Amino acid sequence: MIDHPPSVLENLETKKVSRRDFIKFCGLMAGVLALPISYREVIAQALSAATTRLPVVWIEFQGCTGDTESFSRAISRPDPIQAGKTDPGILDLLLDFISLEFTETLMAPSGFAAEKSLDDTISKYKGNYICVIEGAIPTGSNGIFCTMGGKTALSIAQNAITNAKAVVAMGSCAYNGGLPAAAPNPTGAKGVAGAFPSAPNLLALPGCPANVVNLVAAMVYFLTFQRWPDRDTKNRPYFAYGSEIHENCERNHFFEADQFVQSWGDAGHRAGWCLFKMGCKGPATAHNCYKVLWNDGTSWPIGSGHGCVGCAADVFWDRAGGFYTPLPDD
Repeated sequence: MIDHPPSVLENLETKKVSRRDFIKFCGLMAGVLALPISYREVIAQALSAATTRLPVVWIEFQGCTGDTESFSRAISRPDPIQAGKTDPGILDLLLDFISLEFTETLMAPSGFAAEKSLDDTISKYKGNYICVIEGAIPTGSNGIFCTMGGKTALSIAQNAITNAKAVVAMGSCAYNGGLPAAAPNPTGAKGVAGAFPSAPNLLALPGCPANVVNLVAAMVYFLTFQRWPDRDTKNRPYFAYGSEIHENCERNHFFEADQFVQSWGDAGHRAGWCLFKMGCKGPATAHNCYKVLWNDGTSWPIGSGHGCVGCAADVFWDRAGGFYTPLPDD
């Protein structure tokens, strides 16, 4: 018998992930990516054929770690039906195909050891890793408003971004500055595209935080086709940001019928009427929250009775006009 490295499917079986679970995952990814269900097999074949894992470097700057929290919350969870059984989360499966080489929040090393880990990773995988940026990058006064180990976030980002194969702006802060860039923006906070217009192969995933399902789907697409999904002029993938929330909202028919919630807890609110007059920014925000949902796919803000705050919209902190202030009715 000739020994050989275990295949992807053999690794998954070791973790008690069946082929059925794997194909189900591939089908879920095809659905999120708005691909025909036939692409389930295309994705499965590409992932099964992988011989090495894609290196990923994840760096956080001016942010609240919400995107990392979103990422970590997608790990396996208890099966609600079969006691004692663990249902593999989408991140569990993705981690069989990527290698998270550096991430401050989830890694063991700290201080100088962490700095060395980042430098070593960039040097080892130069031109062949995915760089995920979380948080805004302060550019004011040559970047002195955020330093780590004596280096500015600006210089650290430049080194990590320019040497990457592709870059992900994870969350609204990395997309276009988010909260740190809110007026008057004393630190000169910018998103990746603003700080580095020539960032290679940039994918933007705005949201506060970004939904990990969209990140996993984009990564799976990259692993399958060696490129990002089709993007708009702001580098956002169409599958996640191709239409306004309002167009697909479960309360849209109440909007069309002029049935609006007037105050929290009123009869219309209890009946699930439209939240437009309570400040919902769904008509001005492009995102697929209604499809990928949150909390293990159980709900989303509007479904829970709260209007959209427009966290995936451009410069939403300054343009929202107050979370509970209605958009102009025109």
